[in-house]
Amino acid sequence: MESNPTWLAVVALALQDESGRLLMQQRPDHKHHGGLWEFPGGKVEKGENPRQALVREIAEELGVRIEADDLIPAFVADEAGSRMVVLILYTCLRWCGDVEPAEGQDWGWFSQDQASALPMPPMDASLLRRIAD
Repeated sequence: MESNPTWLAVVALALQDESGRLLMQQRPDHKHHGGLWEFPGGKVEKGENPRQALVREIAEELGVRIEADDLIPAFVADEAGSRMVVLILYTCLRWCGDVEPAEGQDWGWFSQDQASALPMPPMDASLLRRIAD
């Protein structure tokens, strides 16, 4: 029996400011879905749970500190491919620090209408629509 999972766990964050705007980032051009806008986040590494992974990813990617206890599970999306990707979206209303993208990617605060006009990977677009409902 194979001990490795047949799917990849990925986490993302719908960080909202006091006006309800969402923090979105643009994927670097050299990565899969390069140039598209997404919820920030990344892969769950071995030995991490999804909340730990998201806290780490947000600190690494954006220089912002969030607390695992402030994360609220929101929605899940998946995408078939050579390996199934399962994206877990959390929402959060609190953070510490100023956004400073580690890879120099563009980012911004967007209303839901503004965000829905951005070109996005299919899973992110699906999750954004679900947030708006």
